[in-house]
Amino acid sequence: QVQLVESGGGLVQAGDSLRLSCAASGRTFSSNAMGWFRRAPGKEREFVAAINWSGLSTYYADSVKGRFTISRDNAKNTVTLQMNSLKPEDTAVYYCALHYSGSLYDTRGYGYWGQGTQVTVSS
Repeated sequence: QVQLVESGGGLVQAGDSLRLSCAASGRTFSSNAMGWFRRAPGKEREFVAAINWSGLSTYYADSVKGRFTISRDNAKNTVTLQMNSLKPEDTAVYYCALHYSGSLYDTRGYGYWGQGTQVTVSS
């Protein structure tokens, strides 16, 4: 059993930065890729970023490329999403997830999910 707990969300203004963290417990996650997804009001959950097991490969949605950075610390079982130059359209609940198989961009490839953390960006 894996537990993922996100933190760091909040209310910010456009152009501000936020740093989301995801703490994993219950088993080692160092052999799994990890991902961040988000769900905006009235929309489906969408891919934001992913990182492979070693942290050497990262993947981003076009909408966040150049503004968001995903990283991980396997010694601490944490994954971080640094979000800069935030826009109102980044407003969503952000989820971290542990990848098992298949595409890193697809929710179906992830076996465990956190409860989510709200990010609200005002204009």
